Amino acid sequence: MRVWKFGDDIDTDAIIPGRFLTIYDPAELAKHAFEGTRDEFAGSVREGDIVVAGANFGCGSSREHAPLALLGAGIRVVIAESFARIFYRNAVNTGLLPLVCAGAGEIRDGDTITVDLDAGFIEASGKRFAVEAVPGFLKTIVEAGGLVAYARDLDEVEICNMQ
Repeated sequence: MRVWKFGDDIDTDAIIPGRFLTIYDPAELAKHAFEGTRDEFAGSVREGDIVVAGANFGCGSSREHAPLALLGAGIRVVIAESFARIFYRNAVNTGLLPLVCAGAGEIRDGDTITVDLDAGFIEASGKRFAVEAVPGFLKTIVEAGGLVAYARDLDEVEICNMQ
C-alpha cells in the first residue's frame, strides 16, 4: 500500500472542499478529494493506498463528506499522529479506519506501508511504528462497513443484550 503524506491540521475543507457538499456519492466525492490541496490525489490514488498525516487530521467542520470522499477514493485506513474528535468518529461511522500513530511524522510520501492491527504496529520507511489499539466495538463497526451497516446487521437479541 502506498502512502499519501500530509502535514498537521488538515481540515475537512482540504479533504473535500465545501462547494462539493451537495454530492453524497462517495465515488463522485472522490473525484474532488484534496482538490486545491493536492490536486494529483484524485487522479492518482489507488484502492488500498493509505493517507498518513501529522497532528489534528480532519479538524474543522463536522462533515461526513470528508471520510466518504476518502472511502470513494479507495482509502480504507488513515494514519495520523492525532485526529479531530468529530472526524475520528465520522470515519468510524462511515467505515474508514482511523489509526493513531505517534511516529506518523517519520513516514514519507510514497512509502510502501504495511498495517498489522493484531500486532499493533505499522511498517514504513524501514521502521516499525506502534499504533494505538482500536477499541473492539469501533473495529466491529468499521469492519461492518460503518454504523448504519452495523446497526442493520444487529438482530433483536443483540439489541436486547445491549440494554
